[in-house]
Amino acid sequence: MNKWIKPMGFLILMILVCSVASRILTRGETLLEYADNNPETAYATPEATQSPQPSLAVLQEASPVPPAMLSPSPNPADFPTPVPSAAPALLAVEETSDSIHYEDGFFYQPLTDEVVARITGISYPVFETIAPALSLQAVNTVPDNENLAVSYDDLRYLSVLYYDFNGKVQTGELICNKGIAQDLAEIFHELYLNEYQIEKIRLIDEYGGDDTASMLDNNTSCFNYRVVDGTDSLSKHALGCAIDINPFYNPYVVFNKDGSGETYISPAGSEVYADRSQDFPYKIDENDLCYKLFKQHGFTWGGDWNSCKDYQHFQKVVQ
Repeated sequence: MNKWIKPMGFLILMILVCSVASRILTRGETLLEYADNNPETAYATPEATQSPQPSLAVLQEASPVPPAMLSPSPNPADFPTPVPSAAPALLAVEETSDSIHYEDGFFYQPLTDEVVARITGISYPVFETIAPALSLQAVNTVPDNENLAVSYDDLRYLSVLYYDFNGKVQTGELICNKGIAQDLAEIFHELYLNEYQIEKIRLIDEYGGDDTASMLDNNTSCFNYRVVDGTDSLSKHALGCAIDINPFYNPYVVFNKDGSGETYISPAGSEVYADRSQDFPYKIDENDLCYKLFKQHGFTWGGDWNSCKDYQHFQKVVQ
């Protein structure tokens, strides 16, 4: 053992000598010395950067094909894809003290002041004398003497998790009637557990309350104080008691009275999906999990109607 002590000691001494010589010759610094001598660089906090938002023109020109459309299906080139959204999704609202927590990522609660401000004059109507005072231009106004069919207190904000068409987990927002809030929380949780794909779940307000724009973007939505397309009657969506799922692939179809064929299909561009004998992604029918869950919870399906077919639509009567 002693025979190794001298060689090891000599080696250590040589390392120290070389280190000192190197420092003297190169005038080098240790990391600590460099930090002390250059505090503006070493201790600086990185500045957050934000990518510029794409312009509306860029978004309108983009037309990505959902990966699921690449899965085997008859003549996939014949099936159109929805028009991309022109509005980025807003951040979901956090839970409040009076929220009902169902599962992680799934809760519903009364509308907060923030949510009320987001929907008033868009999906929720505003009286004509009040409209000019809003920070944003109102697109949904009613006479001051009109009795609204639903109040803010009748509605609930619902946050859910879902799998998008890329198989990624997203947070979705819905506003619904308080009478179906628990139903929707349970249904969407079950869809989530089964990785059921929904392209997007955004408030209709992100589309300026325009139901057609929302459907073109294949957006799943619930509350919107509006009339039934082509009529003067309030839709069940106006009560927050109806929801449309993946609407571009499950269109609204009104047939000729004489039975000669379809007279009206919405949204435009989804005509090929009105042929339910075809096999294509995201089709809702009696074998679909979405259909089964909504039926189990007492909803009726627009695909069962006789005078028209609303394959995207589920609704429930609440007390």
